[in-house]
Amino acid sequence: MVNSFNTRPEILWRQVWGLAALLAAIIFSWMVYGFYQPKILQQLEFVELASWLGIVQGLLAAFIEPLIGGISDRIQQRIGSRLPMISVGVVLAGLIFVTVSLLAKQNFPVGTRWIVPVLMNAWVIAMISFRGPAIALLIQFAPITELPQANAILMFVFGLVAAIGSMGNTLLYSMGASITFLLGAIALVLGAYILRLFTPRHFFDPSTLNQDISADAPNLLLILIFVISLAAGIEVNLLLSVFPQELQTQLPGLQVEFIVSEILLVSAIASVTLGEWTAELGADKSMLIGLGTMTGLMGLTILNENNIIAIGLILGFGVSFSLLFISMISLVLSKIPYIQAGLGTGLYFGGTAGGTAIVSLLMKQVGITSIGAFLLAEFTFVIAIVGILLTKKISVAQVN
Repeated sequence: MVNSFNTRPEILWRQVWGLAALLAAIIFSWMVYGFYQPKILQQLEFVELASWLGIVQGLLAAFIEPLIGGISDRIQQRIGSRLPMISVGVVLAGLIFVTVSLLAKQNFPVGTRWIVPVLMNAWVIAMISFRGPAIALLIQFAPITELPQANAILMFVFGLVAAIGSMGNTLLYSMGASITFLLGAIALVLGAYILRLFTPRHFFDPSTLNQDISADAPNLLLILIFVISLAAGIEVNLLLSVFPQELQTQLPGLQVEFIVSEILLVSAIASVTLGEWTAELGADKSMLIGLGTMTGLMGLTILNENNIIAIGLILGFGVSFSLLFISMISLVLSKIPYIQAGLGTGLYFGGTAGGTAIVSLLMKQVGITSIGAFLLAEFTFVIAIVGILLTKKISVAQVN
């Protein structure tokens, strides 16, 4: 499996795998947080807050992520590395996790219960402070043309860990909040240590990997990247929150969590070959194929009544999700000048966080049927098409 990824000698594979280790820790930590956050808030009698906090945090991240990304770019230019900022963010997130683990079993007086949601928001901000900058390192590890191949490793790790996590709620519940939060803190610190171990501070010459572009990206390009990421975020959240339930009615023997896990597992397996294919095809085309295929499969899911076809739809969703993930980050980093890689990844994560918040808000306030989700996915697909075509025009204009 590892050798199937290591087909491009231009890519700094050791560093990419170090980044993948940190990504695995990030995914595990978010799963722990997502599982226990509503439960802890409900135990503290913040019932209404429990249903709104995730939406508020998603909208908050939409603004904070690009800001943090821009700060990481300035740090990169000043000291030549993003690793110190990543390390500080990891330590802060780990300390907050440990604090929450110690407080999880405490009986708070009514007047001090607000400490917990404040800490949860602080943890989210701490995670934001290093997630985008960490992914921005990818452009230092691979030439622009090979970004999809390198990013395929991240997709493989993301899909595998997320698939295991979606089926691991019983295990998380049995361990309890205190131990699970402590494990999350340990995982973050260990992931950051592996990344630093595999990535010496001065390990590359940017001019040998990518064009040394000194000019900033046009504001319109930055806006378009955010909009494209927002559209992709909405579509992915519709896929994982609405259509597994629709597929479950066609496969009544399977639980919704199992269907989500299968989609993610297929996406991980598919990444082994899709990285090479995407590198040859180009991020623009492959992203449109991924989004278009995903949208079409949503329509087929609504019309389908055959359980065998439903299994094929799960496989198709997994492949299209993998293709979208590999292409999206590659597209962002290839459009943005090297000196603004952190801002680019910040816009990407900010857009996807905004998409998550929008879908969650719609489901909470009005509810989303599978037909409504399909129509919304079609709309976001059109937005993504227009956005990608416009970014190509801007890129051509810059070259000329």
